[in-house]
Amino acid sequence: MCALALALAGCSAKAVADGSGGTGTGTGPAGNGGGAGRTSTGTARPEPRPTSTPLKSLTGARVNIADGQTVGVGMPISVTFDHVIPAAERPDVERQLRVTADAEGSWSWVRDRNLLDGQRVDFRPRAYWKPGTRVTVRAGAGITRHFTVGRSLVATVDVRTHTMTVKKAGSTRHVPVTAGAPGMDTWNGTMVVSDKATKVFMNSRTVGYGDAYAGYYYYAVHLTTSGTYLHQNPKANTYAGHQNVTHGCVGLATDGTAKAFYDEVVPGDVITVVGSKETVAVGNGYGDWNLSWEQWRAGSALD
Repeated sequence: MCALALALAGCSAKAVADGSGGTGTGTGPAGNGGGAGRTSTGTARPEPRPTSTPLKSLTGARVNIADGQTVGVGMPISVTFDHVIPAAERPDVERQLRVTADAEGSWSWVRDRNLLDGQRVDFRPRAYWKPGTRVTVRAGAGITRHFTVGRSLVATVDVRTHTMTVKKAGSTRHVPVTAGAPGMDTWNGTMVVSDKATKVFMNSRTVGYGDAYAGYYYYAVHLTTSGTYLHQNPKANTYAGHQNVTHGCVGLATDGTAKAFYDEVVPGDVITVVGSKETVAVGNGYGDWNLSWEQWRAGSALD
C-alpha cells in the first residue's frame, strides 16, 4: 500500500435508531450492512422523537462527521472512544446512540486498525444513503451532529481493465487508471473517502517497501487507514488504461484527470475496487460496506 504522512481527519419513513432492537423500512441504492438498532416511523423532522429515557454522557466519545457537513452516500457514522468499552457495557452505550434519518440502518462494533476492540462503533444504513437525506446523530447527552447527504458519486475501479467507472448524479464516465502491480495489489472491495488533501508526503519505508519512494503526491483522495489513496501519479501518464504499476494506490494522470476527480469528490463518496485480491478489512478506514446486512447486524451488542 502507499504510505501516508497525514493522520485520518477522519425509504419511505423516518427511522430513529437508538440501539434498542428492531428495524424500520427504507429504500435506496443497493448496499450491504448494518447492526441492530430500534427504529420508529413518523413524519420526518430534524430532531429525534422525545424519549422517556434521557441520554447519559458518553465519556471520551468522538463523532467522525462535523456539524453541518455534507457527505457522500456511503459515509458511515463512526463513534470512537478514548478508552475501551468492555463487552458488558456495550449494550448500554448503544442505547445512548441515536440516529434520525429517512433510512433503515443500525450500529455495529468495528475493530479499527489503529484502535483496540471496543473503541469504535459505526452506524450505516442498509443501503447507501439517499441523496438529500438529512441526518441527526446524538452520542450521549453531550454530542449532537446534523449533516446532509449530497449527490451520489460511486466509482468502480476495475484493475483488470485499468479503468475507473464514475457514476455521479445520473451520469457515467470512464477514466483510465493504473492500480497496484502484482504483489502490491490494491485492496479489493468497497472503500469510502475519509478525507482528501492537495498533497500528501508518502514514504515507502512505512509500509515495508524499502526505498521505493519518498515524496509528495498530489490531489490525494484518502481511502484506507493503511495508506491507500487515489491520487495523481506521473506513471499514469504512460500506464493508465494499460498496466498496473503502483505500490497499491490508484493512480491518475497529471493532465488534469487527477485534479478533476479530486475537485468533485467529498468525504463519504464510494470507491469500489474489483478484480483484485484481498478484500479491505472493515476497520481499515470505512470498510463497513464489505459486510452483508446480516453480518453487520451481528456486530451489534443488542439482540
